[in-house]
Amino acid sequence: MSTPELTSSDLQEILKFTIDLAQAAGKVILEGSVAIQNVGSNVDEKKNSVDLVTEYDVKVEELVKKEIAAKYPSFKFIGEESYAAGSRAPLTDEPTYCVDPIDGTTNFVHGFPWYTGIKGQGSYLSQNGGPPQKLPLAKAPKPLATLNHAQIAVEWGNDRSLDPLTKRSGSFHRLAGDPSSGVEGGRMAHSLRSLGSSALNFSMVAQGGLDIYWEIGCWAWDVCAGALIAQEAGCTVSGSHEVFARTKSTPEFGDLTEEILVGRKYIVVRAIGDTEKEKGRDAQKRIMEEFYDTAVDYNVS
Repeated sequence: MSTPELTSSDLQEILKFTIDLAQAAGKVILEGSVAIQNVGSNVDEKKNSVDLVTEYDVKVEELVKKEIAAKYPSFKFIGEESYAAGSRAPLTDEPTYCVDPIDGTTNFVHGFPWYTGIKGQGSYLSQNGGPPQKLPLAKAPKPLATLNHAQIAVEWGNDRSLDPLTKRSGSFHRLAGDPSSGVEGGRMAHSLRSLGSSALNFSMVAQGGLDIYWEIGCWAWDVCAGALIAQEAGCTVSGSHEVFARTKSTPEFGDLTEEILVGRKYIVVRAIGDTEKEKGRDAQKRIMEEFYDTAVDYNVS
Protein backbone atom coordinates (compact mmCIF):
# COMPACT_ATOMS: atom_id res chain seq x y z
CA MET A 1 0.00 0.00 0.00
CA SER A 2 1.39 3.39 -0.99
CA THR A 3 1.96 6.11 1.59
CA PRO A 4 -0.82 8.75 1.43
CA GLU A 5 0.34 12.12 0.14
CA LEU A 6 -0.49 14.91 2.60
CA THR A 7 -1.12 18.32 1.08
CA SER A 8 -0.23 21.66 2.62
CA SER A 9 -3.89 22.06 3.57
CA ASP A 10 -3.92 18.59 5.16
CA LEU A 11 -0.90 19.51 7.29
CA GLN A 12 -2.54 22.73 8.46
CA GLU A 13 -5.65 20.79 9.48
CA ILE A 14 -3.52 18.21 11.30
CA LEU A 15 -1.66 20.96 13.13
CA LYS A 16 -4.89 22.60 14.31
CA PHE A 17 -6.22 19.24 15.51
CA THR A 18 -2.95 18.53 17.30
CA ILE A 19 -2.89 21.91 19.07
CA ASP A 20 -6.50 21.43 20.23
CA LEU A 21 -5.63 17.93 21.43
CA ALA A 22 -2.53 19.17 23.25
CA GLN A 23 -4.64 21.78 25.04
CA ALA A 24 -7.13 19.09 26.09
CA ALA A 25 -4.27 16.91 27.29
CA GLY A 26 -2.85 19.92 29.14
CA LYS A 27 -5.97 20.07 31.30
CA VAL A 28 -5.34 16.48 32.38
CA ILE A 29 -1.70 17.32 33.09
CA LEU A 30 -2.70 20.26 35.29
CA GLU A 31 -5.24 18.09 37.07
CA GLY A 32 -2.49 15.56 37.71
CA SER A 33 -0.11 18.22 38.96
CA VAL A 34 -2.63 19.37 41.56
CA ALA A 35 -3.37 15.78 42.61
CA ILE A 36 0.32 14.93 43.02
CA GLN A 37 0.97 18.02 45.13
CA ASN A 38 -2.02 17.23 47.34
CA VAL A 39 -1.18 13.56 47.85
CA GLY A 40 2.58 14.11 48.09
CA SER A 41 4.04 10.66 47.49
CA ASN A 42 1.56 8.92 45.16
CA VAL A 43 4.21 8.55 42.49
CA ASP A 44 5.82 5.51 40.90
CA GLU A 45 9.33 5.59 39.53
CA LYS A 46 10.07 4.77 35.89
CA LYS A 47 13.75 4.29 36.46
CA ASN A 48 15.02 6.60 39.18
CA SER A 49 14.06 9.71 41.10
CA VAL A 50 14.94 11.91 38.11
CA ASP A 51 12.32 10.41 35.78
CA LEU A 52 9.04 10.01 37.65
CA VAL A 53 5.83 8.64 36.17
CA THR A 54 2.30 8.89 37.51
CA GLU A 55 -1.01 7.56 36.40
CA TYR A 56 -1.39 10.81 34.47
CA ASP A 57 1.31 9.84 31.96
CA VAL A 58 -0.85 6.89 30.99
CA LYS A 59 -4.08 8.91 31.13
CA VAL A 60 -2.69 11.54 28.79
CA GLU A 61 -1.32 9.02 26.30
CA GLU A 62 -4.59 7.07 26.28
CA LEU A 63 -6.55 10.27 25.65
CA VAL A 64 -4.24 11.34 22.82
CA LYS A 65 -4.16 7.89 21.22
CA LYS A 66 -7.96 7.55 21.36
CA GLU A 67 -8.60 10.97 19.80
CA ILE A 68 -6.03 10.43 17.04
CA ALA A 69 -7.50 7.02 16.19
CA ALA A 70 -10.97 8.55 15.92
CA LYS A 71 -9.85 11.45 13.72
CA TYR A 72 -7.16 9.71 11.65
CA PRO A 73 -7.74 5.94 11.88
CA SER A 74 -5.05 5.12 9.29
CA PHE A 75 -2.29 7.04 11.09
CA LYS A 76 0.33 5.14 13.07
CA PHE A 77 1.10 5.87 16.72
CA ILE A 78 4.33 5.61 18.71
CA GLY A 79 4.10 6.66 22.36
CA GLU A 80 6.50 6.60 25.29
CA GLU A 81 4.16 4.74 27.63
CA SER A 82 3.05 2.27 24.92
CA TYR A 83 6.70 1.60 24.09
CA ALA A 84 7.54 1.04 27.76
CA ALA A 85 4.62 -1.40 27.99
CA GLY A 86 6.00 -3.45 25.10
CA SER A 87 4.26 -1.96 22.05
CA ARG A 88 7.18 -1.48 19.64
CA ALA A 89 5.62 -0.19 16.42
CA PRO A 90 8.26 0.35 13.72
CA LEU A 91 8.99 3.83 12.42
CA THR A 92 7.86 3.90 8.76
CA ASP A 93 7.01 6.46 6.07
CA GLU A 94 3.33 6.21 7.01
CA PRO A 95 1.84 9.29 8.74
CA THR A 96 2.78 8.75 12.38
CA TYR A 97 2.13 10.53 15.65
CA CYS A 98 5.18 10.22 17.90
CA VAL A 99 4.08 11.21 21.40
CA ASP A 100 5.66 11.88 24.76
CA PRO A 101 2.55 12.33 26.93
CA ILE A 102 4.17 14.61 29.50
CA ASP A 103 7.54 16.11 28.54
CA GLY A 104 8.74 18.67 31.05
CA THR A 105 5.67 18.73 33.30
CA THR A 106 7.03 21.47 35.55
CA ASN A 107 7.69 23.68 32.54
CA PHE A 108 4.11 23.18 31.36
CA VAL A 109 2.69 24.07 34.76
CA HIS A 110 4.77 27.25 34.84
CA GLY A 111 3.45 28.49 31.52
CA PHE A 112 6.28 27.96 29.05
CA PRO A 113 5.23 29.03 25.52
CA TRP A 114 3.92 26.87 22.70
CA TYR A 115 6.04 26.06 19.67
CA THR A 116 4.68 24.60 16.43
CA GLY A 117 6.08 23.78 13.02
CA ILE A 118 5.14 22.23 9.68
CA LYS A 119 7.76 20.98 7.28
CA GLY A 120 8.18 23.52 4.50
CA GLN A 121 5.89 26.05 6.20
CA GLY A 122 8.05 27.40 9.02
CA SER A 123 7.93 27.21 12.79
CA TYR A 124 6.26 29.58 15.24
CA LEU A 125 6.11 30.71 18.86
CA SER A 126 2.73 31.33 20.50
CA GLN A 127 2.38 32.88 23.94
CA ASN A 128 -0.26 34.57 26.07
CA GLY A 129 -2.91 34.28 23.36
CA GLY A 130 -1.01 36.56 20.99
CA PRO A 131 -0.47 35.98 17.27
CA PRO A 132 2.13 33.34 16.32
CA GLN A 133 5.64 34.75 15.79
CA LYS A 134 7.81 33.22 13.11
CA LEU A 135 11.11 31.68 14.23
CA PRO A 136 13.84 32.62 14.64
CA LEU A 137 12.70 35.81 16.32
CA ALA A 138 15.68 37.78 15.02
CA LYS A 139 15.11 38.98 11.46
CA ALA A 140 18.85 38.67 10.80
CA PRO A 141 20.41 35.85 12.86
CA LYS A 142 23.67 36.88 14.47
CA PRO A 143 27.02 35.29 13.61
CA LEU A 144 28.57 32.88 16.11
CA ALA A 145 32.32 33.30 16.05
CA THR A 146 33.44 30.49 18.36
CA LEU A 147 32.16 28.00 20.87
CA ASN A 148 33.19 30.22 23.77
CA HIS A 149 30.56 32.76 22.65
CA ALA A 150 27.79 30.15 22.85
CA GLN A 151 24.95 29.61 25.28
CA ILE A 152 24.55 25.84 25.34
CA ALA A 153 21.67 23.62 26.47
CA VAL A 154 22.62 20.34 28.14
CA GLU A 155 20.82 17.85 30.37
CA TRP A 156 22.05 15.35 32.98
CA GLY A 157 19.83 12.60 31.56
CA ASN A 158 18.31 9.55 33.19
CA ASP A 159 21.27 7.18 33.11
CA ARG A 160 23.34 8.23 36.13
CA SER A 161 25.63 5.20 36.11
CA LEU A 162 29.36 5.81 36.43
CA ASP A 163 30.57 5.78 32.82
CA PRO A 164 27.98 8.11 31.23
CA LEU A 165 27.94 10.38 34.28
CA THR A 166 31.73 10.69 34.25
CA LYS A 167 31.91 11.42 30.53
CA ARG A 168 28.96 13.79 30.58
CA SER A 169 30.26 15.82 33.53
CA GLY A 170 33.75 15.86 32.00
CA SER A 171 32.30 17.34 28.82
CA PHE A 172 30.42 19.98 30.82
CA HIS A 173 33.66 20.73 32.71
CA ARG A 174 35.55 21.41 29.48
CA LEU A 175 32.72 23.38 27.86
CA ALA A 176 32.47 25.73 30.84
CA GLY A 177 36.08 25.73 32.02
CA ASP A 178 38.63 28.52 31.70
CA PRO A 179 41.75 27.24 29.89
CA SER A 180 43.82 30.14 31.20
CA SER A 181 43.13 28.95 34.75
CA GLY A 182 44.24 25.39 34.23
CA VAL A 183 41.18 23.69 32.71
CA GLU A 184 42.72 21.54 30.01
CA GLY A 185 40.70 21.78 26.80
CA GLY A 186 38.41 24.38 28.39
CA ARG A 187 36.24 26.46 26.07
CA MET A 188 34.74 28.87 28.60
CA ALA A 189 31.35 28.95 26.86
CA HIS A 190 29.06 31.77 27.93
CA SER A 191 26.69 29.46 29.79
CA LEU A 192 25.33 25.93 30.17
CA ARG A 193 21.55 25.80 30.61
CA SER A 194 18.96 23.07 31.24
CA LEU A 195 15.24 23.45 30.54
CA GLY A 196 14.32 19.89 31.52
CA SER A 197 12.67 19.10 28.19
CA SER A 198 14.30 18.10 24.93
CA ALA A 199 11.44 19.61 22.93
CA LEU A 200 11.86 22.96 24.69
CA ASN A 201 15.65 22.91 24.30
CA PHE A 202 15.28 22.37 20.54
CA SER A 203 12.63 25.09 20.38
CA MET A 204 14.73 27.61 22.29
CA VAL A 205 17.57 27.02 19.82
CA ALA A 206 15.03 27.57 17.02
CA GLN A 207 13.93 30.81 18.70
CA GLY A 208 17.53 31.98 19.01
CA GLY A 209 17.52 32.07 22.82
CA LEU A 210 20.08 29.25 22.88
CA ASP A 211 22.94 28.69 20.46
CA ILE A 212 23.46 24.93 20.78
CA TYR A 213 21.71 21.93 22.30
CA TRP A 214 23.48 18.60 22.84
CA GLU A 215 21.77 15.47 24.08
CA ILE A 216 22.52 11.77 24.52
CA GLY A 217 19.85 9.37 25.77
CA CYS A 218 16.56 10.75 24.48
CA TRP A 219 14.15 8.80 22.30
CA ALA A 220 12.40 9.65 19.04
CA TRP A 221 9.26 10.88 20.82
CA ASP A 222 11.37 13.33 22.82
CA VAL A 223 12.99 14.98 19.81
CA CYS A 224 10.98 14.56 16.60
CA ALA A 225 8.78 17.66 17.02
CA GLY A 226 11.56 19.85 18.40
CA ALA A 227 13.97 18.83 15.65
CA LEU A 228 11.45 19.78 12.95
CA ILE A 229 10.72 23.12 14.64
CA ALA A 230 14.47 23.80 14.74
CA GLN A 231 15.05 22.88 11.10
CA GLU A 232 12.18 25.10 9.97
CA ALA A 233 13.86 27.98 11.82
CA GLY A 234 17.13 27.55 9.92
CA CYS A 235 18.91 25.39 12.49
CA THR A 236 21.13 22.48 11.55
CA VAL A 237 20.53 19.14 13.27
CA SER A 238 22.91 16.20 13.34
CA GLY A 239 23.47 13.03 15.34
CA SER A 240 26.35 11.37 17.11
CA HIS A 241 30.05 12.16 16.76
CA GLU A 242 30.27 9.34 14.21
CA VAL A 243 27.25 10.46 12.18
CA PHE A 244 28.52 14.04 12.09
CA ALA A 245 32.02 12.99 11.00
CA ARG A 246 30.63 10.72 8.27
CA THR A 247 28.12 13.19 6.82
CA LYS A 248 29.65 16.65 7.35
CA SER A 249 31.18 16.76 3.85
CA THR A 250 28.23 15.13 2.07
CA PRO A 251 24.88 16.41 0.73
CA GLU A 252 23.24 14.34 3.49
CA PHE A 253 24.58 16.67 6.19
CA GLY A 254 21.71 18.37 8.01
CA ASP A 255 19.06 15.86 6.90
CA LEU A 256 17.04 14.48 9.80
CA THR A 257 17.39 10.84 8.79
CA GLU A 258 15.89 7.83 10.53
CA GLU A 259 19.39 6.97 11.75
CA ILE A 260 19.57 10.29 13.59
CA LEU A 261 15.97 10.24 14.83
CA VAL A 262 16.27 6.85 16.52
CA GLY A 263 20.00 7.09 17.30
CA ARG A 264 19.52 8.75 20.73
CA LYS A 265 22.35 11.24 20.14
CA TYR A 266 21.58 14.76 18.93
CA ILE A 267 23.13 18.15 18.36
CA VAL A 268 21.49 21.28 16.96
CA VAL A 269 22.97 24.71 16.20
CA ARG A 270 20.81 27.81 15.73
CA ALA A 271 20.50 29.78 12.53
CA ILE A 272 23.68 31.80 11.95
CA GLY A 273 23.92 34.81 9.69
CA ASP A 274 26.27 34.95 6.73
CA THR A 275 29.40 37.10 6.96
CA GLU A 276 31.78 38.28 4.28
CA LYS A 277 34.11 35.42 5.13
CA GLU A 278 31.71 32.59 5.93
CA LYS A 279 28.26 31.31 5.03
CA GLY A 280 25.96 30.64 7.95
CA ARG A 281 25.65 26.98 6.99
CA ASP A 282 29.43 26.57 7.08
CA ALA A 283 29.53 28.32 10.46
CA GLN A 284 26.99 25.86 11.86
CA LYS A 285 29.16 22.98 10.70
CA ARG A 286 32.29 24.58 12.16
CA ILE A 287 30.62 25.12 15.53
CA MET A 288 29.43 21.49 15.61
CA GLU A 289 32.95 20.30 14.86
CA GLU A 290 34.38 22.53 17.58
CA PHE A 291 31.78 21.20 20.01
CA TYR A 292 32.47 17.55 19.19
CA ASP A 293 36.20 18.17 19.57
CA THR A 294 35.37 19.15 23.16
CA ALA A 295 32.53 16.83 24.23
CA VAL A 296 33.07 13.10 24.71
CA ASP A 297 30.79 10.53 23.09
CA TYR A 298 29.29 7.79 25.26
CA ASN A 299 26.44 5.29 25.31
CA VAL A 300 23.50 5.00 27.68
CA SER A 301 21.22 2.16 28.67
